[in-house]
This record gives sequence, C-alpha cells and structure tokens, in this order.
Amino acid sequence: MRVIFLFLLTVLLTGCSNESANYPHGKYNSRDNIYFSSFSQQPKTLDPAVSYSSDEAVFVAQVVEPPLQYHFLKRPYVLVPLTAQKMPQIRYIYATEPRQVTGRDFILEPALINKFRTPLDYYCDFFQSEPQNFSPCFDSATQIMPGRKSESNFKPFLPTSSSVHILYTVYRIQIQPHIFYQPHPAFATLENGQYRYLNFSTQELAKYHDLRDFKYTGTRELTADDYVYEIKRLASPLTNSPIQGLMSTHIPGFDSFAQTLQQHYQPGHFLDLRKYPLDAVKTIDRYTYEITINGVFKQFPYWLAMSFFGPVPWEADQLYSSSALQKNNIGFSTYPVGTGPYMIQINNPNSEIVMQRNPNFHLETYPTEGEPDDVKNGYLKNAGKRLPFVDTFLFSLEKESIPGWVKFLQGYYDSSGIGADNFAQAIQINNKGQPLVSPELAKQDIRLRTALLPTISYFAFNMKDPIVGGYGEAQKKLRQAIAIAINTEEFISIFLNGRGQIAYSPIPPGIFGFNKQLINPYTTDWYHAEPHTKSLAYAKKLLAEAGYPNGINAKTGNPLILYYDAISGLGADERAQYQWMQNEFAQLGIQLIIRDSDYNRFQDKISTGNVQIFAWGWSADYPDPENFLFTLYGPNGQLVSGGENPTNYDNPKFNQLFTQMINRPNDAERRALIDEMVSTFQEDTPWFGILYGESYVLGQHWVTPNKINGMANNTLKYIQLNPKERATLQKQWNRAQYGYLLIVLIVSFLSFVPFILKYRKMQRQPPKKVKYEHSSK
Repeated sequence: MRVIFLFLLTVLLTGCSNESANYPHGKYNSRDNIYFSSFSQQPKTLDPAVSYSSDEAVFVAQVVEPPLQYHFLKRPYVLVPLTAQKMPQIRYIYATEPRQVTGRDFILEPALINKFRTPLDYYCDFFQSEPQNFSPCFDSATQIMPGRKSESNFKPFLPTSSSVHILYTVYRIQIQPHIFYQPHPAFATLENGQYRYLNFSTQELAKYHDLRDFKYTGTRELTADDYVYEIKRLASPLTNSPIQGLMSTHIPGFDSFAQTLQQHYQPGHFLDLRKYPLDAVKTIDRYTYEITINGVFKQFPYWLAMSFFGPVPWEADQLYSSSALQKNNIGFSTYPVGTGPYMIQINNPNSEIVMQRNPNFHLETYPTEGEPDDVKNGYLKNAGKRLPFVDTFLFSLEKESIPGWVKFLQGYYDSSGIGADNFAQAIQINNKGQPLVSPELAKQDIRLRTALLPTISYFAFNMKDPIVGGYGEAQKKLRQAIAIAINTEEFISIFLNGRGQIAYSPIPPGIFGFNKQLINPYTTDWYHAEPHTKSLAYAKKLLAEAGYPNGINAKTGNPLILYYDAISGLGADERAQYQWMQNEFAQLGIQLIIRDSDYNRFQDKISTGNVQIFAWGWSADYPDPENFLFTLYGPNGQLVSGGENPTNYDNPKFNQLFTQMINRPNDAERRALIDEMVSTFQEDTPWFGILYGESYVLGQHWVTPNKINGMANNTLKYIQLNPKERATLQKQWNRAQYGYLLIVLIVSFLSFVPFILKYRKMQRQPPKKVKYEHSSK
C-alpha cells in the first residue's frame, strides 16, 4: 500500500507543476518570453574576425552589428543602414590617363562611371593630387575641405576624356550617435574612472571561469574607432582571419600592415592595434570613418553587411588577451562583444547556448514595407514596432535529429527543419505540386514556410578532360546529350523530397540577372508555356552526332565509359544515388563507373583536375550575379589559380563579357551582358542537372509568421511569440496518462499479493525445534 500511496503522491505533485512531466528545459519556464531552438554541432568560433559559417552566424550576427544590413522583407535583396546614419558616400579617385595601381589598371567608360554617382559625390583629379594625398579631395557637394587653396580639384564626376582610370574608391561611413555596447566587464570602471579589470594580473583573472563570474560590468558608446579597430584585427597574427588574403588584394597597404603587426607582436602581451596606423582605413571624427580600396570593387558594400566589418572595442580585446581567460575559454570565440539586440549569456556548447536581450540596445523598428504579398502573409503585422520582441533564446544541443523532431511535435521547440527521416510524416504534396503540412501536423496548427535560397547545386564536367571537356561541336553535343538524359525533376523528387527547383542559369532567383524566360534551348523546349526537357530520342541523336552512336565510339568501336567522382560517406542514400546516376547514363548506352573517395581526397582530385564528372554547389556570399558567374570565369579555374571555378571552364567570350559586367550598375546593359553570358554557358553546357536550393521550415502557430531571408543572418530580432499559449498547449499535448499507469501498477501489485500473503504466513509460524545430538568420546 505504501507503493500506491507514493505513486499517487507523485501524480499529485506533478499535477501541481507548471510544466509537463517530460518538460526538457529545466529551469526555463515555458510561460516566459523565451524562444526554444536547438543546434547540432559546436560552433567552432564566434569571433567576428574569424567566423565564416552559417551555424556560427546564427549567434554572431545577433551580437555584432556591421554598419549595413539586408532589408528583412524586400526582394531582390537590398542593403539598408544598420548602425550607419545613411548609406556610405562613395567617391572615386581617378586619373584621365592610365596609372598603375598595385599592378592593375581599372578602366571604365565615363557613361558607366556616372551610373555609380550619388548626389553628394565629388571627385579628385590625380593630375593635381598624388595618391598619398587623396584625403583632402573630398568633403561634400557644397563645401570644400578646410585648407584647400582652390576649387580646381573639386569637380562633379563629368569627365570629358574618352575613358577614366579609377585608382581608388573611398567609402565614407557615418554611424549613428548614442548607440551603446552590451553590459560587459571590459567596460567596468572604478570610482576614479579607471578600468576595473583591464589591469588585473594573470593570477587575478585566473579565478574567472565564466563571463558571469565577473561581478561588475559597464558600457560605453559605439564610435568609428571601433569599426577601424576590427578591420585591423583582420590583419592581426592573433586572429588568422579567413579573409585576410582577400582584403590584402582590395585594401591598399593591408598586406604590409599585417607584416608590421607580425613584427611587433610579442606572445603573452596585448597587441594594441590603436598604435599602428592603416592609412587606407582611418577615423575622420567620432562617428565617421573611411575605407579606401584599390580601383573599383562594386561588391564591396555587401561586405559592410558582414560581421567581419562589425565593431570591436579595444577594451574587450585587451581583456580577452589575458592568457588566464584564454585558458578558461573566455574570449571572442565564445563571448563576442557588440551592440546588437542580444548578448551571449551562457556558452556551454556541450549542453546549451543562451542569448539574452541586450538592455542597452538602440532604437530599431520592424520594417514598414516589403513585397506585395507580405501583408497577406502576415509579415507586416509588427510594422513599426520596436525590436527585438523575444527576451531570451535558448539553443539546446541535439546531436541526433529524431529526439529534436519529437520535442518539436511535443511543442518544446518553437521551430524545426525537416530531415529525410521525418519528411513523409511532416509534408504532403497536393495535386498542384505544392508542399503542405501533413494532416497530423495540421491538427496542431503547425505552419510551413518555404523559400528558394540563393544557392545552386549541379553536376559538372571537367572542361580540361579529353573526352567530356573541350569546346568543339562534338564535345558540346556529348555534354548536351547527357544533360538531356539526366532527369533532374526525378532527382529532386527522389533524393531531395521535392525541395528544389530546376535551373537553367547559374544565377538563382532573387539575384539581379535571373531570367526565368531564358531556358536552355539546347536541352529544353517550351510546351504550353512551360519548359520541358527535350526527348531521349533527341539526346541519342546528339550523342550520335558527337561520335558515339548508342554509346559506342564510332572510330574505335569501343563502348563509351565515363567516370563519376564522388565523396564517400554522405549517408544512406549514397548508393541509391550512384545507381540512379548509372541508370540515367545507361539510357544513352554509356557505362558510368563510380570513383568515390573521402572528402580530403576528393578535394585533392578537384584541385589537380583529376576528375571527369562530379557534383558541386555554391551558396551566395552576397546577392550579386558576380558572386555566381565568377565560378565560371576562366582565370578563377582550379588548375589556373586554385580559384572557385572547379570545372576549369574557360571560354574567351564568357571571360570578356564577365569583365565588362562585373562593375556595372544593375541596369539594362548589365542585364543584357548577363543574358549573353548565360546563353554562352548554356551552349557549352559545363554543368548539368542544375537546381536551386529550397528551404522548408516548420513553425509553431504561437510564433508570428516570419519570412525566410536567404542572405541576412541577424533575423532573430524579428521573431515574436505568444508564450502563454505555448505553455497551455504543451500541457495539453503532453498530458500524462496516469490512469493507465495506475491500472498497470495496481494489476502488478495484485499479482504479487499471493506471494506476499504466503510470505507473511511463513513469518508467523513458530520456528521448528531442532534436536542436536552430541557424541562422547
């Protein structure tokens, strides 16, 4: 009876709890304004100068604020000010005769250059001002810089010469005043104004094992110096930033600056970057700084929306330079410091990462405009309201997908991706081919969001290969025949659960230059206003014209054997994909042999050109067609320069068009150039089976509809939820079946009653007398 009593007491106590018996979030109350999510692997680093992966950006971008950001709702993607007062002012320093700048000439037509100008742009003619003296050549359209003797160097950008030679582009950025950093011990001060912790010894700092161990915190205003400091960190030997090489190409003197830092760095000592000037990146006043780059790099403003160009206060750099704190895993890699809507409160990657609202966050409001359907979809419900909405984000470690999926269905996670193992349970496709949540999920009012992402995946030919490469008519027809035979729609359906869209261009939707009407005429026909792949019979005709009738070499009589180089160990569908590929090629009579290898070996094969056919993909760094078309630019070939052109595609016509397109504004002329490049690419067919990636995200209905943004990472501030409704439904969905458990327990107890009674009866019986006999000697 004691067992039953204890069980009933447990049931009673559990019923009095605010949470269900299987509630997984411990001390975190589901009724609080907390967003519950998960992560599957430990972020390598959260240092804004180093972090370059999407799983890290989820955290870094909520803390560190660069001067620009992507508009949350507008498509195509548009840059807007974040901490900047307005978009950067851009001026071009040019000469009317060619000048060599770091070994390169930048020559653009006057009509083209004028398309770059803004109403405030003024320019300096280098015939009268040498490069090292360019700084006095700018103020504004109405005011000359103090100290100038004449206005001869100040003129609107209306050059009269036949061409202009751009030597430098200068970006002037003005940040908003009254933006303050999150509370942080690096800013804590004593009563006399001196920093409390910055001068602590190694022994004194060794007792701090977590950022929360510091009793005192402080803050200060964001300044232009902080942005300059972070750009300098990109060259620091302590960071090993992945974009140091790129910045050395674009920022004058960056490479020599990195060498200077290397020479002055002393292990165990704070490398104060304020002491070392970088002439091309400098502070103008408290809220203004300038970045000078070589020539013209039209895509540079997109970098100003990345965390690499966010601010870093020198105080945090000095505090984190302590070997004691580094030993205790306290630094930028675990606790970045910023002005963003959230700050890292707990970083325990083996269990949880917690981000809490920054109490010092500056005024920012939800967008008031977007695309035409945004009102209907509920994306403008919070228009004009102050950000952020959620107080805390709790990310729990889920190494396996199934437990996380179960918790989402129980209401314990507010959103979820859809893995291959649970796709059939989550999604159904209607008769129009549209994805819908399954009836099971619909009962819980779980919502599906889908979006095409600025990514592209494809199969590729090595254009240096003697069989599938080359630019002759026969070689083109061989590649075109294979492209027709591969059923991309079937591949998307079988292996991607329908999450993808057939592509005919290297440029995905949402990026300037995407042209839905520009299908590949060599592999596709229009039929009833819809694109349809040409017939297999036509593919066989092309194959015969290429010299391989029915997959037989017409000259040698030998069967055509091709090789597909793949990465091994990618999952359960790996062998099924291989078999599918072989079947597709077999339709043409071509034998496809699989050569799989581990990831490192595969990368080596790509870099040395020791591949024939392989799978590849690209995800946008920024929303400009250059970021996709440069993967087909000849000088970027893997064998030529180790660049991002793995096919080694090198068509002189395409290359020339690329150089004409790269720095043009997004106008009709640039679009025409892109269309011609795409047409050239389609005829050559270096890729096949091309598809655009598609994202499927499930969300609980207590979360306000939230638009997927394929470029922005700082989007958590736009999320809103109703925690009270969540808590109520969690209790309903996870109500324990105590009645069944009680019946089982009673039945189990009664089955033991006969044994218990028998045992007690035996206990009541008097002990038997035992007679001992003693023998005598």
